[in-house]
Amino acid sequence: MTSRTWAVLGATGFVGSATVARLQADGQRVVPVAAPRLASGAHTVHHLLQQAGRLESVLDYLAESFAGADVVLNAAGLAAPDQRHEESLIGANALLPVLVALAARRTSVRRVLHVSSAAVQGDVDVLDETPTVRPFSPYSFSKALGESALLKLRRDWVDDPDAPGVTVLRATSVQGSGRRTTARLVRFASSPVSSVAGDGAAHTPVTSVHALAEFTSRAGRHAGTLPPVVLQPWEGATTASILRDAGRREPLRLPAPLCRLVVDTAFGLSALAGHRWHGLVRRLEVTWFGQRQARGWAEEHDAVPEPRIGEVLRQAHLAAGRRRRG
Repeated sequence: MTSRTWAVLGATGFVGSATVARLQADGQRVVPVAAPRLASGAHTVHHLLQQAGRLESVLDYLAESFAGADVVLNAAGLAAPDQRHEESLIGANALLPVLVALAARRTSVRRVLHVSSAAVQGDVDVLDETPTVRPFSPYSFSKALGESALLKLRRDWVDDPDAPGVTVLRATSVQGSGRRTTARLVRFASSPVSSVAGDGAAHTPVTSVHALAEFTSRAGRHAGTLPPVVLQPWEGATTASILRDAGRREPLRLPAPLCRLVVDTAFGLSALAGHRWHGLVRRLEVTWFGQRQARGWAEEHDAVPEPRIGEVLRQAHLAAGRRRRG
């Protein structure tokens, strides 16, 4: 196993801490890097890159922090699907990754991995590894803008042999102990209204933080060139299996046309309120209908992580029960 030095931003966060633990278990050296707090009003890649180029002090700090690293992992950002403060979201999810890539180019770093979100593709029928994005909320827009800027940098640097390889890693609906999203899922799955659209056999992109950490480690240690975008692979879960594991009860099977009517109406009401509830409605839509994923880089390179989502959700259910009894 080749030991590499990883500079990790967001090392103490939900995704970052799990990934650091996995990297260390895989024999990798990890150097945590504090992520600067940023804000940005940029809404285009052009303006984002312009702003990043003016932040010399931040670039100097990051480049110095990356010295000696082989891989830079940006696991920092605002994972706040319901937040509406656009400048904070764009600063954390778009401007920061651009600064990370620009700073890495000033060093000997060979690979930059940026943890993004499959939310950038919105309600496409099948999630994939194309640059196509369909953001539907301030959060997904900020993630999509960050992706687009990084992919432009990758294209611009294609003829530069000294530039690092930049890859976007699209995480899906990641669950794990201590995450508020997971606690909400457990509450819904444990309630009398736990339900799915149709027979519950639809594939769902709900995954475990352990699988994401393993996948990130494999991608970063891959000997060959990575593509511009890699998608966290499907863990084999369905809309019904997720609720069974999280709630330890069988979900209701609702007529799919009724569920579609409810979702479409909710999106309409949210639009009238300035898209205020789009993130919440989208979570309900995925819970009921799921979302398929295309086979991608992970399947082609034998990099599919061990499925852990059922175990994670069962543990979350037990933990919630202990808290209630306590």
